[in-house]
Amino acid sequence: MKSSRLVSILLLLQTRGRMTAAQLAAELEVSVRTVYRDVEALNAAGVPLYGDAGHAGGYRLLDGYRTRLTGLTTGETEALFLAGAPGPAAELGFGAVLAAAQLKVRAALPPELRAHADRISGRFHLDAPGWYAAADDTPYLPAVADAVWNSRVLHVLYRRWAEPTDVERRLEPYGLVLKAGRWYVVAGPGPRTFRVDQILELIGTDEEFTRPGDFDLAAYWAAYQRDFHKRLYRGEAFVRLAPGVRLPRAVDGPTDEHGWTLARVPVESVEHAHGEFLRLGTDIEVLEPAELREKIARTVAGLAARYGDVAEDSGD
Repeated sequence: MKSSRLVSILLLLQTRGRMTAAQLAAELEVSVRTVYRDVEALNAAGVPLYGDAGHAGGYRLLDGYRTRLTGLTTGETEALFLAGAPGPAAELGFGAVLAAAQLKVRAALPPELRAHADRISGRFHLDAPGWYAAADDTPYLPAVADAVWNSRVLHVLYRRWAEPTDVERRLEPYGLVLKAGRWYVVAGPGPRTFRVDQILELIGTDEEFTRPGDFDLAAYWAAYQRDFHKRLYRGEAFVRLAPGVRLPRAVDGPTDEHGWTLARVPVESVEHAHGEFLRLGTDIEVLEPAELREKIARTVAGLAARYGDVAEDSGD
């Protein structure tokens, strides 16, 4: 809608300073001609907005002009308060800051939107870690966050899987990522990804580094995850699944007359697939690879031998 777009232009110029019509159009996903019309509408409404011509030109607000926090829709207000995750903020050392910021935003909202914000806080709670995962011990997380924010070099003793396990590393921390309750720091040179809970010792420095101007943390993490899954699931299993059973990442094939489905499933390794498939009991039959089928058959035979007396007793 035009009204929300006008507010967006105001907020963009207020937060970013001078922007060209082309930059505003790209940000708002509209045409440059639409931006021109919107700027005229803002000028007509008395907003102190002016434009400079030339290579370094663009639109900007009169120095000192600040718009009040208006124009928020109900959905935007709900999303704002839903996005404030107190647990991760507290881990980073920003718990009190987040609480204060939300209090100020809530106080600036009109009564009807304040009520929606209170409903969100009372009805939704974000808890990222899984049920069966113990909380990671990350004593150095605030120090890493501070180094990320201030572009300071870190020297760490880091524990990895390969030998030698404990290694010294010089990190230029570009950003932090919270994934499934676990914190990761993306650091140069490289960049590379490190688990914060695997930092054994940390020494902060006053040495500054220059973060690459074209580095996009969200884009890097998306690519990192894609590469991780490609490296993780290098094998494949061919299985039969009982009616109604579906597996993540599986490519389903035809279904037989009994309702069983043939499927190809990416697997990390024979050992990992062995444990995962055993959880399905008789709802899965492994056809290939032969090594996995034989390993499961040996396990099942061993279980049958161990619990054979129970089966005989129940049959009497």
